[in-house]
Amino acid sequence: MTAILGISAFYHDSAAALVVDGQVVAAVQEERFTRKKHDHEFPLHAIEYCLGEGGLRPAELDYVGFYDKPFLKFERLLETYLAFAPSGFRSFLTAMPLWLHQKLHLPREIHRGLKHEYRRRCVFTEHHESHAASAFFPSPFQEAAILTLDGVGEWATATCGFGRDNRVTLTQELHFPHSLGLLYSAFTYFCGFRVNSGEYKLMGLAPYGEPRYVDAIRRHLLDLKADGSFRLDMSYFNYCQGLRMTSRKFERLFGGPPRRPESPLTQREMDLAASVQQVTEEVVMRCARHVHETTGLKNLCLAGGVALNCVSNGRVLREGPFENLWIQPAAGDAGGALGAALFIWHQLLGNPRRPMQPDSQRASLLGPSFSDEQIRAFLDGQGAKYRRFDDEDELCRYVAELIAAEKVIGWMQGRTEFGPRALGNRSILGDARSRRMQSVMNLKIKFRESFRPFAPIVLRERVSEFFQMRDQEDSPYMLLVAPVAEGKRIAQNGSPGEGLEKLKSIRSVVPAITHVDHSARVQTVDPERHGRLYKLMKAFEAQTDCPVLINTSFNVRGEPIVCYPEHAHRCFMATNMDVLVMGDFVLLKQEQPDAQEHPIDEYLAQFQLD
Repeated sequence: MTAILGISAFYHDSAAALVVDGQVVAAVQEERFTRKKHDHEFPLHAIEYCLGEGGLRPAELDYVGFYDKPFLKFERLLETYLAFAPSGFRSFLTAMPLWLHQKLHLPREIHRGLKHEYRRRCVFTEHHESHAASAFFPSPFQEAAILTLDGVGEWATATCGFGRDNRVTLTQELHFPHSLGLLYSAFTYFCGFRVNSGEYKLMGLAPYGEPRYVDAIRRHLLDLKADGSFRLDMSYFNYCQGLRMTSRKFERLFGGPPRRPESPLTQREMDLAASVQQVTEEVVMRCARHVHETTGLKNLCLAGGVALNCVSNGRVLREGPFENLWIQPAAGDAGGALGAALFIWHQLLGNPRRPMQPDSQRASLLGPSFSDEQIRAFLDGQGAKYRRFDDEDELCRYVAELIAAEKVIGWMQGRTEFGPRALGNRSILGDARSRRMQSVMNLKIKFRESFRPFAPIVLRERVSEFFQMRDQEDSPYMLLVAPVAEGKRIAQNGSPGEGLEKLKSIRSVVPAITHVDHSARVQTVDPERHGRLYKLMKAFEAQTDCPVLINTSFNVRGEPIVCYPEHAHRCFMATNMDVLVMGDFVLLKQEQPDAQEHPIDEYLAQFQLD
């Protein structure tokens, strides 16, 4: 037996992953335990969980891999500061203590985190090697083109190449400071959202705007080539030398200073979001066409933070040259932990690889689970009122009836998802047919901006009936955006208005998941991977003839997705959620001791969420 632990830490979304004899045993982000969103500290809790899931002690590990090379990253940092000196001295003083005391001593940190029981070597893979490995090795393909796009690793910000059998080969790189991920983050910052966590908000805001600034971006900010490579005009940006993403020159180009966080959104922000989204899609499409031309392969694997831009992913699949697309569900830094472990097993140790169908990611359900005995003990300790179902079909019929009655359901089943998406095990579910459900769930459950779209889950066998996708198209990881099928749309009377006024129009028979541009971020549900969730959806279909539900992550704004029963129960009681289903147990809010309605302003003030 060969056991390999992969680790990502200290930059964004720390995580651990355990691979035993080439099989993915466990993987989880540190934030799920510490409750600090995007926790970047050394993943002590995630490591403890992974080892426990594998029944291993640290001394029994054969290899430990880290997802990038810290000395190369430090080299880039120093060269960048020297190139811009004396500008950026404050940023330099902020960064140096952490590097000198922690990041440059990773072997020491790793051995300390493994309780000094692990005495074998630590392997450091390059950042984009880890991304590439996480994209190709779990995929169902024997061979595939590979494209990785993110903010920055050591020096690389994007790579392309191919995977074949048990090896990945990266043939071209784009280097810092020229970065598609950082360009998108600059607009995220400028529009008043938090960098490294608000990019998906910018993507969701884009359909409310018009791409009025595309020409300005193309003319002033980047020189884009036919192969998708580009150079940024760094006079418009400040991320090399300062603590801000954009410069005064950027502000002059786009009509004033950045939007203050939490201030009202204006048409400018909506138009900026639409514009940078369109440019991003163009860059990704050019990169995809280029890697297809250079490899001649029919399959494409994607990873890196930009691969979480499901709008561009959908365009690559619909309009690009590839027949098949597979995207790592934990495409950001967290997935690098899994990539490092798989890179060691296949590429460094030379072990064979046999692609599995539909993939070897195990539905990305790789985190902690809890038995009914554990759940009951917790609920009894809380004095909760619940009903336990011994028959799974009866449970699903009952919950389906509640959803059809427009109740909002907290749904906690099985293992926690690995990656940023709730894929049906730590989800909030609702009726996609409801005309009021988007606003209700955004404002009364999630406590977040009303414009934020919700994603649908749909029975895979009926996906092409509701969305412009192929029959039985597989999209289990909620990483593709597709248009709602023409036959399910509702004709508009008059103009839909501008900006957030577009929210008032009903666009389809499933309005709660139909974005203002008639798109939806689709997750397909099948019996092989999704078990009880599939049975619930079949029960809902039997009652309503609708195979679509809302699926959003089980958390409130500013918090990580819930993991433990206590997290789920706290979120249930602290929001206006109607029902909580954990394992075989169903709790109705109206029956709970001390249940109360939570005013939105009171909640935001209490938790000071941003």
